[in-house]
Amino acid sequence: MLDTITKKRIDDCRDILVGKLPDPKAQIEQITIGLIYKFMDDMDKEAIELGGSAKFFSGDFKKYSWDSLFDTKVTAVEMLRLYSEAIESMEKNPNIPQLFRDIFNNAYLPYRDPETLKLFLKTIGEFEYTHSEKLGDAFEYLLSVMGSQGDAGQFRTPRHIIDFLVAAVNPGKNDTILDPACGTAGFLISAFKHIKGKNKDSLTPDERKKLIQNFVGYDISPDMVRLSLVNLYLHGFSDPHITEYDTLSSEERWNENFDVILANPPFMSPKGGIRPHKKFTISSNRSEVLFVDYIAEHLNPKGRAGIIVPEGVIFQSGKAYKELRKMLVENYLYAVVSLPAGVFNPYSGVKTSILLMDKQLAKTSKEILFIKIDNDGYGLNAQRSAVKGGQLAEAIEIISSFQNNKYVNLSAVENAHAVLKTEIAKNGDYNLSGERYKVQDIESSIFSLNILDELVEVKGGKRLPKGSNYTEGKTPYPYIRVADFSKNGITLESIKYISPEIQAQISNYFINKDDVYISIAGTIGSVGIIPDELDGANLTENAAKLVIKDKNRINQYYLALMLIAEKSKLQIKAYTHSVGVPKLAIKRIKQIQIPLPPLSIQEEIVAEIEGYQKIIDGAKMVVENYKPKIDIDPGWEMVELGKVCKMKGGYAFKSNDYIDEGALVIRMGNVKAMFFDYTNNPKYLPKSFLKTYNSYVLKKGDILISMTGTVGKEDYGNVCMVDADGDFLLNQRVGKFEISSKLLDNDFLYKCANQKWFRDQIFKNSSGGVRQSNISNKGIEVIEIPLPELDVQKQIVAQLEKEQVLVNTNIELIEIFEQKIKDKIAKVWGE
Repeated sequence: MLDTITKKRIDDCRDILVGKLPDPKAQIEQITIGLIYKFMDDMDKEAIELGGSAKFFSGDFKKYSWDSLFDTKVTAVEMLRLYSEAIESMEKNPNIPQLFRDIFNNAYLPYRDPETLKLFLKTIGEFEYTHSEKLGDAFEYLLSVMGSQGDAGQFRTPRHIIDFLVAAVNPGKNDTILDPACGTAGFLISAFKHIKGKNKDSLTPDERKKLIQNFVGYDISPDMVRLSLVNLYLHGFSDPHITEYDTLSSEERWNENFDVILANPPFMSPKGGIRPHKKFTISSNRSEVLFVDYIAEHLNPKGRAGIIVPEGVIFQSGKAYKELRKMLVENYLYAVVSLPAGVFNPYSGVKTSILLMDKQLAKTSKEILFIKIDNDGYGLNAQRSAVKGGQLAEAIEIISSFQNNKYVNLSAVENAHAVLKTEIAKNGDYNLSGERYKVQDIESSIFSLNILDELVEVKGGKRLPKGSNYTEGKTPYPYIRVADFSKNGITLESIKYISPEIQAQISNYFINKDDVYISIAGTIGSVGIIPDELDGANLTENAAKLVIKDKNRINQYYLALMLIAEKSKLQIKAYTHSVGVPKLAIKRIKQIQIPLPPLSIQEEIVAEIEGYQKIIDGAKMVVENYKPKIDIDPGWEMVELGKVCKMKGGYAFKSNDYIDEGALVIRMGNVKAMFFDYTNNPKYLPKSFLKTYNSYVLKKGDILISMTGTVGKEDYGNVCMVDADGDFLLNQRVGKFEISSKLLDNDFLYKCANQKWFRDQIFKNSSGGVRQSNISNKGIEVIEIPLPELDVQKQIVAQLEKEQVLVNTNIELIEIFEQKIKDKIAKVWGE
């Protein structure tokens, strides 16, 4: 249990740093380094008291000891210099173990305020080294403030969910245990505590030592590796096995299998997807698919696993998702636990589930267990306060009974049921949404089908008289064309208008607000509701309106929803005839069948989907309107880019050197605005070129710009970052920014290069002929950019990345709730 004094000290450390380091992750890194620094000094003092000598701060490093930093003769400025030198060079200290070298790897002090550092180290000095649970819990509290790791698309897993998953998998003292995306090692620590709790005091020293050796973690982020090493160390792991490793793209550890795998891997995939190696069973570039595949494939013959996944894995219709679910159902999976959407609040409202695997049980069981958790013991708002009625403990009992083949009366359990694997496999999509397999109530049963002719009048529109023209401005007579139909309804901005004279000739072909429309020529089957702004508009002959005969039988919004369902689309396709332009006859529309529940249920369905649509619309507004913006402070120094960064152009590789596979040539088409699109029309050169043209080899983190475009168009000046590992060669007309000053942060430059004021200068400085515009290296190097202090640059980058996390979350919300709409409509059809 975390005591109040220790908690206050941690809060004090963060309060001291927040002015210089607003990013919680950066605060935690500095507190972590400070604590280990202090603990090494504590261990030196303990050794001296026991008659030995200092080990860590000895030789050339003696001048950096804690007492030396706080010597009364040492000024705050001198303390800052000594401490900064110490942490940057500590990984080279020959007197410290490899664990501590790993912790200090690439460590540095990101601010230069002596008084802040002095106050910070004074607070750190109040901590004393111990392996006690108290200090481990203190560090867990520190990590809990970090919350979202948006750059990796991952959210910190709540402790009670970690413990639940571990209890469900139930690792033993002889099991080898892996977390392939370990973050701060929460799953490994929970598993360690779980095993100790099961064995209480029965573990011998040798068993305890062997137990610790069984835990392994991978993470792609060096910052996460550092944090997990410290976290494990403070929980009694003297030699934790955490490796900086790209689980999805690297192959060195592919042959390492484990008895137990526990994970909450990244939900998001970078634009363009992952570039995995070719050993995966499932071919995909989606991180959630690849991680589940990886975990399944790296279990020992009797291996077990628990993994948190986004809902896309459960029901997405893409080929890779279906193949993955098929593989799981047939060989690995025995249970799916659906978690509430607010589990990750306040960082994300994303809906998740837990997949439980057991290779041995999967071979013998004919069923999959489905459990739905509505109450995880905490409120689903931002505060996540404890509430009564939590269902996790009951879920553990059900899972345990199912695992051990004990009789489980699931009919008496409201939130759990078992489904035959043959039922899940029946339609080939292997959907793992447990609710779809439950006995349906009236709202979700298969309703009787009615043809549209019984429900609506179908009336076509009117072609404009020959020789008609649209008016220059708006008149009271809008004319709706098929070109105005879009996925999101009618695009009001594209509407054309006609004169009173033309209107008089076609006045009988109007459509009123709330009427349902459907396109019947060209792009067939676009369906929607006429908005208030187009009440009484004229309708093209390429569309028809559906006027409800009896509003007590069918709701017009329900009608529109049913017509966009897959089964309606299949009917429309079957009724469409094509001799030249595809057409759908009005008499055929009348024969389309839709399910017709009672009006009250139709209204409930509409209300539910409208709720989903509001979330989608709100999320789309965020995504479409977000532009990462740097507000330039008048007090910042402005410098020409060339003084802190040089431009390097690519090489004019010859197209006749291209081969089928090899090093990827990065050309103009691969550089999109903030998107490294290396999958776009890939061209390859022999890998021997990497050595021959080594100065043109790209690495992860390089910033690129497209340098040629079309006169009058802004189709160049795109800036992106190489965000993937691979063999890349820089082609001509693509430039690379090469920073030449320590005063400029790479990520800050990337954010600046995507600002409007930067692009405006690109176009201003470009030159060219009649057709093409070009920007030269010099034209880029004369662009002025702001150059605030380095720590300010990092703060700006951290803030923009936080904003991007929210944007990415909204993108995922759109996907999730669009799928919910599809699933709800399919449910009405009895699918």
